[in-house]
Amino acid sequence: MMAFSFSPTSSSSLLHSNLNLIEKGASLPAQLGCSLICPFRHPSLARKRCALRKERKEIGHTVASITDFSVDRSIETAALLKGETWSVHKFGGTCVGTPKRIQNVAEIVVSDPSERKVVVVSAMSKVTDSMYDLIYKAQSRDESYVSALDSLYEKHKATASELLDGDVLASFLSRLHQDITNLKAMLRAIYIAGHATESFSDFVVGHGELWSAQMLSAVVNKLAVKCSWMDTRDVLVVNPTNSNQVDPDYVESEKRLEKWFSQNPASTIIATGFIASTPKNIPTTLKRDGSDFSAAIIGALFRAKQVTIWTDVDGVYSADPRKVSEAIILKTLSYQEAWELSYFGANVLHPRTIIPVMRYNIPIVIRNVFNHSSPGTTICHPSADEKQELSLNSVVKGFATIDNLALVNVEGTGMAGVPGTASAIFGAVKEVGANASSEHSVCFAVPDKEVGAVADALESRFRQALDAGRLSKIEVIRNCSILAAVGQKMASTPGVSATLFNALAQANVNIRAIAQGCSEYNITVVLKREDCIRALRAAHSIFFLSKTTLSVGIIGPGLIGGTLLDQLRDQAATLKEEFNIDLRVMGITGTRKMVLNDVGIDLSRWRELLKEESEEGDLEKFTQHVNARHFIPNTVIVDCTASSEIANNYYDWLRRGIHVITPNKKANSGPLERYLKIRELQRRSYTHYFYEATVGAGLPIISTLRGLLETGDRVLRIEGIFSGTLSYIFNNFAGERQFSEVVAEAKDSGYTEPDPRDDLSGMDVARKVIILARESGLKLELSDIPIQSLVPEPLTKCSSAEEFMQQLNKYDGEITKQRIEAANNGEVLRYVGVVDVVNNKGSVSLKRYPKEHPFAQLSGSDNIIAFTTIRYKNQPLIVRGPGAGAEVTAGGIFSDILRLASYLGAPS
Repeated sequence: MMAFSFSPTSSSSLLHSNLNLIEKGASLPAQLGCSLICPFRHPSLARKRCALRKERKEIGHTVASITDFSVDRSIETAALLKGETWSVHKFGGTCVGTPKRIQNVAEIVVSDPSERKVVVVSAMSKVTDSMYDLIYKAQSRDESYVSALDSLYEKHKATASELLDGDVLASFLSRLHQDITNLKAMLRAIYIAGHATESFSDFVVGHGELWSAQMLSAVVNKLAVKCSWMDTRDVLVVNPTNSNQVDPDYVESEKRLEKWFSQNPASTIIATGFIASTPKNIPTTLKRDGSDFSAAIIGALFRAKQVTIWTDVDGVYSADPRKVSEAIILKTLSYQEAWELSYFGANVLHPRTIIPVMRYNIPIVIRNVFNHSSPGTTICHPSADEKQELSLNSVVKGFATIDNLALVNVEGTGMAGVPGTASAIFGAVKEVGANASSEHSVCFAVPDKEVGAVADALESRFRQALDAGRLSKIEVIRNCSILAAVGQKMASTPGVSATLFNALAQANVNIRAIAQGCSEYNITVVLKREDCIRALRAAHSIFFLSKTTLSVGIIGPGLIGGTLLDQLRDQAATLKEEFNIDLRVMGITGTRKMVLNDVGIDLSRWRELLKEESEEGDLEKFTQHVNARHFIPNTVIVDCTASSEIANNYYDWLRRGIHVITPNKKANSGPLERYLKIRELQRRSYTHYFYEATVGAGLPIISTLRGLLETGDRVLRIEGIFSGTLSYIFNNFAGERQFSEVVAEAKDSGYTEPDPRDDLSGMDVARKVIILARESGLKLELSDIPIQSLVPEPLTKCSSAEEFMQQLNKYDGEITKQRIEAANNGEVLRYVGVVDVVNNKGSVSLKRYPKEHPFAQLSGSDNIIAFTTIRYKNQPLIVRGPGAGAEVTAGGIFSDILRLASYLGAPS
């Protein structure tokens, strides 16, 4: 075919008229010949009009290029057998964006076990946009369209050269060159005219699909699977509508499909997406997202068992994952749910894609071409089991948003009972070409860019009513967004709306308008645009996150806190997978620096992050961040310090709904008034305060005491060795060993505090005694507990721990004397705390016990606590085990976190 070039004297008006003639399918003036009309005419029509015909062989069968037309030929006819033997696959532009990806698609096609298959393919990535840009440049008389078209030629030439070889490559490149030559002639015509009709544009932009389909077909044939490629303009017939959409003509399309198949019988067909023909055989497109629509129409025409849409994501998400990090892949959606999500802006499918397959109950499966292990999302009629399941999690399938809207509110007392007011309002909106989403007042949403024209039209239409006071105002509220919750049976399931609105209220989101009609598939709210993402996350979390998802803040990443973080790191995946407990550490803070994260700190790197990416420590900022919830249902702060200053915040945290877990004894052993205030707040709220590790590290001391009291037992006396450090010291203070020697050994082994006087003073044991006394109902202050200190009085004034340790051996005599006296009587020394409930008192002192007594049987750093109660009066209830060390203390804190999760609903 010859490329047409205009003479310099050709006029723009002549070109305009000729382009219009081409669009209408009329013959061109003789001087323009047939060389320009052929590219624009559908091949089947062009064969009747053009004398120039040629025959071209391609991979075992004869096909017509878009720019050349095959001679009439006799082909053995074959009947099309429709039904479930056919499957349809659609691959988008990203899937065929490179030679490697086209090869991957070909391998997917070949490995598909279906008996027969149709593969619908888009243009290579960005090619369709580039084709539209060519038209725009030509219309704008920008000569760079020539170089841009050359770039497209080089892109496809390079792709084909990498995939194909020999005669097959030569054949494709020859046709590609002819297509590019003809496109240059067409674009030149548009350039001179300064205008392109829709038919011209549709014809030009459809080339990308033709090229990709031919290349894919050649690659599939190269893999020894015989296939035909289909120019869907030969088959799909659509009727353009006045809303920039098209309606498929199924009757005519089925006739053309049967004719096409009779001439091109094959069990594997590579079909072009996006393009079709009008009833007059004028090339057109299915508009944006047209390739998905093509696949659905073809699925319906073949009555396929399934249509698989291959894309670059694992399926349909419950919300936009760019806005909601916790969004999940949905296993199934009903046709209606997918439709609703699409309508409200979710990147699922265009709503019209669902209509063809829905007619024949053909499932659509969304799958990831780069992740074959993911099963994807299946869109189909819900199964009987799904219909019966009516939990909130199953009823609400997903959320979608539409931004850049404005609300128009028309109200006035004169509207009530006046027929036709709503009709007049929406009639005025229609006159300015806006779309409204919907009798004292009428409120509706329109795109923000159209609201000015809408407001002007309404004020013009209702000027008399406004002046007379029958309408009080026409109000425009800009910068709005729509949030839609979509799911099966929403309207008939109690609690869905209440749950949604409660979630938005907790997120401090104000709702401007609400819509829920008779449809059971969506609840729609209008809100401020700046609140949209926060509202989306809040709504998503209330329906999709586990009730035992916790936002965790760790204070004090020292020895105990650091060990806890390591334990959380090691167990997080198991807890989430097996027990539905999702622990997300949102912040870690020490006294000087902290690290915060909106989605959860990577605990495999928490030390590195705290060192390299931290910011200055700020307790209030830390608290606000952790309790911002990030739309996580529950917040817990874990205080792993021994700080009174941190403990002073517990009441405020609990009052703000933050759960508190701690091994810090300062709050419960501090002023009685503060303790009682915290416990009273805890009792009248649903906020939990757990402190098991304050007394027994990892031992269940507090929980055992509470279990006794809550079941009606009465505690008479609690006596125990509460200090793992002092237990170690007195278990090893025997024979010829000196007290100072054993203390030094304990310090070197890490059993004592950096300054051993903190342990030897007995204050730590006294705090545990006062905690147990208060838990037992005694209203004692710490000052009410007599404490026998093991620190010699002169050494209390030592300026450092080192000085203390150097001087301690001078005082070994007195305590050695007590040990020897006890040994001579068959006894041992033990440092114990006592809660005497009967006499309303407590004490901490060094006491002697017979060698056969349970307290004398300890080893290492074990603790032992004996509960004497009405039930356990003759033989006390004893709890024994390790009472010191970072691992067991962190384990006790971890146990409290899991207990909190259990209280919040985790499975036992």
